[in-house]
Amino acid sequence: MKTNLLPLAKEGISYFLYSLTFLVLFLFLDFDFLAFVTFLITLFIGYSFRNPERELSLFEPASFLSPVDGVMESIEELSNHEYAYKIEIQSFCRDVAILRVPANATVSNVVQKNGTRVARDSKLFRTLNENVELSFTTKEENTFKIIHNLAQSFTPLFVELQNKQKVFQTARYGLMLNGKTTVYLPQNFRVNISIGSELKASESLIGYFS
Repeated sequence: MKTNLLPLAKEGISYFLYSLTFLVLFLFLDFDFLAFVTFLITLFIGYSFRNPERELSLFEPASFLSPVDGVMESIEELSNHEYAYKIEIQSFCRDVAILRVPANATVSNVVQKNGTRVARDSKLFRTLNENVELSFTTKEENTFKIIHNLAQSFTPLFVELQNKQKVFQTARYGLMLNGKTTVYLPQNFRVNISIGSELKASESLIGYFS
């Protein structure tokens, strides 16, 4: 993981530069319509890959923050399962795409799968789409898992994490432009959020490990 303090996420810099190059070319050739379309595309790319700084709120050490921007879609209690809670968060193109570490932990497993990018309402969304499964363990031996499923997007899912890597709360670790995030949490977790809440990565509190 590399710190990026630029206003644009590094994953989007090449897209932005290509679009900007075509914009300058079309302006030079007086292709007004193409220049206008390219200008809109450049604005869209800049907005999609924006990389804002976030205010770091002071929470208890055992706090768990949202790893993504989006809307809390569901909270489910699980039985006969490794985890006790399953939380789903919908992220859209209008949301900031940067992924951020929700809690101080060590990465215990990373499984990334390439795939298609069908719509999230498709029955094949979870089985065919590009996704990454991340497992973590905190210093207190609390375990949690995050699965990012990419929906329709012009850019792939980026994750910069490795097994046994120590990560710190609020740090950037990747990018997902439009998709669904599923978070699995243990029995000793206290959920502090409601369905329909709008979340911001590294600012919105989901709950605490007790």
